[in-house]
Amino acid sequence: MRETGEKAATIGEADRHRLLIDAITDYAIYMLDTDGRVTSWNPGAQRFKGYAADEIIGQHFSRFYSEQDRADGAPANALRIASQEGRFEREGWRIRKDGSRFWAHVIIDPIRTPQGDLIGFAKITRDLTERKIAEAALRASQEQFRILVQGVTDYAIYMLDPSGMVSNWNAGAERIKGYAPADVIGSHFSRFYTPEDRAAGAPGRALAIAAAEGRYEQEGWRVRKDGSRFFAHVIIDPIRDDGGELIGFAKITRDVTERRAAQQALDDAREALLQSQKLEAIGQLTGGVAHDFNNLLMAVLGSLELVRKRLPHDPRITPLIDNAMQGAQRGAALTQRMLAFARKQDLKLDPVDVPTLVRGMTGLLQRSLGPAMRIETQFPRGLALVLTDPNQLENALLNLAVNARDAMPDGGAIRIEARPETLGEATEIGLPPGDYVRLTISDTGHGMDAAILARATEPFFTTKGIGKGTGLGLSMVHGLAEQSGGRMTVRSQVGEGTTVEVWLPQVAAGDERQVFVGAGEPETIQPLRSLTVLAVDDDSLVLLNTVAMLEDLGHTVFPAISARDALAVLKREKIDLVITDFAMPQVTGLQLADEIRASHPSVPVILATGYAELPPGADPTLPTLAKPFLQNDLARALQEVVARD
Repeated sequence: MRETGEKAATIGEADRHRLLIDAITDYAIYMLDTDGRVTSWNPGAQRFKGYAADEIIGQHFSRFYSEQDRADGAPANALRIASQEGRFEREGWRIRKDGSRFWAHVIIDPIRTPQGDLIGFAKITRDLTERKIAEAALRASQEQFRILVQGVTDYAIYMLDPSGMVSNWNAGAERIKGYAPADVIGSHFSRFYTPEDRAAGAPGRALAIAAAEGRYEQEGWRVRKDGSRFFAHVIIDPIRDDGGELIGFAKITRDVTERRAAQQALDDAREALLQSQKLEAIGQLTGGVAHDFNNLLMAVLGSLELVRKRLPHDPRITPLIDNAMQGAQRGAALTQRMLAFARKQDLKLDPVDVPTLVRGMTGLLQRSLGPAMRIETQFPRGLALVLTDPNQLENALLNLAVNARDAMPDGGAIRIEARPETLGEATEIGLPPGDYVRLTISDTGHGMDAAILARATEPFFTTKGIGKGTGLGLSMVHGLAEQSGGRMTVRSQVGEGTTVEVWLPQVAAGDERQVFVGAGEPETIQPLRSLTVLAVDDDSLVLLNTVAMLEDLGHTVFPAISARDALAVLKREKIDLVITDFAMPQVTGLQLADEIRASHPSVPVILATGYAELPPGADPTLPTLAKPFLQNDLARALQEVVARD
């Protein structure tokens, strides 16, 4: 070791630069004169491109470019950019002597005298096709090697002695790490590592791997002189004398912090896109399934309702019918939640007085939550009205309150409050500028960790036991807020409870729609005179159920299984009203309604649909009836249409 140290000590500065460049095996480093002609050539360059030194020195470097690049002036453009901007960096195809191509990462730095005169260019090329770099060895003079190394500013290139002490330092190392040569030469290179890496023995392990395997390459965090961190790509190559004895190491470091940040941003964007596509797929599936599922529920609910109405009360039978109806109604509610998540439910947006709505449902909330829960509310005076669907907002509040109760099994307080907010141009929650009301529901329960919080709004995700939750509560609230033009946010920490914020847009000035202040007494549906009704549905189960409901209400009904059959009935019978399914093959309910309006303009049409929304362009004045509907819903729809017409 003493002999090795003496050898290292006898190496002069110029020799150190020569040995440093000779030891670089992962980069081709050579020089050009001001015209772009090659003045030095290293073995790495010969390995990459196939030219011997005597074949290329004195030749123009443009021969490494493709014919198209030469025609486009790429070589001259590269030197011009390097000269004017102090740096040229690019990746592209280059040509070897045998005509084959390789993908190269190229950096060109201008070389200037102390007076600032341009005397040439330092050029570094790396073969990214194989991710291997041939051993670099320059054939120029010792002074050229020194100028070349000092001309490179995008890579920290320096040498270490066998023990890891820095023995020289280039301008790139000073720029990247912040140390001047006098600050760092003679000190151990471990000072560039983070404290945790030093404690783990990373510096010594890096030198050991380089010495044993001939190369060490790694990426990780490094520390600048000012204490700031940067993400570095590091290569260490052993330097050996002609006898194979280790006399030091060549080290190249590049700051890839920006590249890593860009890659992280790309990964985040891909993850967000994947999540968005997943949710969109679920939303499309929900909208497609809703019609068929609602048709099934329609047949079940309607038939059960009529059976219960016609059978005398029997303690052995009636509770079973009621139980079946409740199950079907829960299925209908589940469908509505799925549609709310998909933002495809049919909302009726009205101005809503939030404090009055909350006070009106406090009794329902208290009964639903139980005596162990305490409800606290706080609303400022004169709170602006919000634009949303009041019934869906009541459902959302009930869902959030139940979630809060489940998070506090030993009881506690649920706080509901609201306050006006005005958002400017830049907002973290992604809402456009404007005036909003922030409705907050918070609890002091067990809270959620980061992993659960990230999935909280996913449909069907729940931490509750089997049968205790559908996983659609927060999803429904999310859909309501989005479709109302607002946003939902969730904050939570384990042991500190959960806060859900529902941002809703304030009602615009001049909106004259009637303000919803809370649910009133159930309306009384007056019986109608006997009507002659044409019922149209391609589903025989639903058609049978609809006909039975109408007949039970005292109306005369003509059934039709298709639009063609319906038009035939209209030609031979005097019809007072038509109720038709929307989704039918060949001719839809909308198309049938248009034909009826054209041929029988005095006959009103009600469109019954299990879909969440009608297609664009549908007449908004056309009366609709959402499936599944009960007999009261049907009677109410008939009454409204008859009263209007």
